[in-house]
Amino acid sequence: MKILSDPGELNTDGRCAVAMGKFDGIHIGHKKLLSLITNEKADSLASVVFTFEPSPEEFFTGRKIPQLFTRDEKRRAFEEMGIDYLLEFPLTKESAATPPDTFVREILVGKLRASYIAAGVDVSFGDKGRGDCFLLRNLSRELGYDLELIDKVRVDGEEVSSSRVRREVADGNMEMAKRLLGDYYSISGIIEHGRHLGHTIGIPTVNLLPPDNKLLPPYGVYSSIVTLDGKSYRGMTNIGRKPTISDGERVGAETYIYDFDSDVYGKFMSLKLTRFMRPEMKFDSIEALKARMQEDIKKT
Repeated sequence: MKILSDPGELNTDGRCAVAMGKFDGIHIGHKKLLSLITNEKADSLASVVFTFEPSPEEFFTGRKIPQLFTRDEKRRAFEEMGIDYLLEFPLTKESAATPPDTFVREILVGKLRASYIAAGVDVSFGDKGRGDCFLLRNLSRELGYDLELIDKVRVDGEEVSSSRVRREVADGNMEMAKRLLGDYYSISGIIEHGRHLGHTIGIPTVNLLPPDNKLLPPYGVYSSIVTLDGKSYRGMTNIGRKPTISDGERVGAETYIYDFDSDVYGKFMSLKLTRFMRPEMKFDSIEALKARMQEDIKKT
């Protein structure tokens, strides 16, 4: 997958299929949309995901929004789905003021040479968000591209959205988050050295330090699935600050991996949180912490 920041950088032998959206959560609604452009490969069209950087929500509110997928995690997810090009279109005061008609004519069709566009019925783009599915439909006849619009996906009668996924993750409802995402909520990154306390008490762990903008579930213990070097393992993960051993520890994800004993520091790891087990606790001693960890290991 090639990552672009300028539509003019796209260099394909033919025309392309473009999916438009925020893609801030890559939930089952997003995946349904993305499947449309990857299926179009049968017609020899390059698949292009059109996103904005930063996200419109952050740009227009000026607030940092906790991310379900970090930028690196989104890139990995798109690549695993078989996307050919990811366009991270720079969102600035000038680009946000682009007339919707111009956006379609000059960027989508002119520069990207889109012959197929997929979007949600609630799509919005261009100056003040005035571009919508009706404009895309009207221009499709004039400009000669095929358009496919999808309705909102619903689970239990409620629309699936990134804000809904955030609520479930923030509440620790990992099973519902999985239903909305189509997979378990995950944290990924490079394994870093911790205090090595786990080794001293016979329960070795590996550590991830999520970036500050990554949305984390409530501090506590979770059953988990760890993927390392293409292999998956069962695990038990603590999300939090480890209050028993420190008052100012950075928030991290510390995982005990079942039936595993290898040096993995510096390697990339994907961590899927499957179920909330209990809140993070402060114990009176390291021995009390060890006893509870052994109990948690048996339960998970």
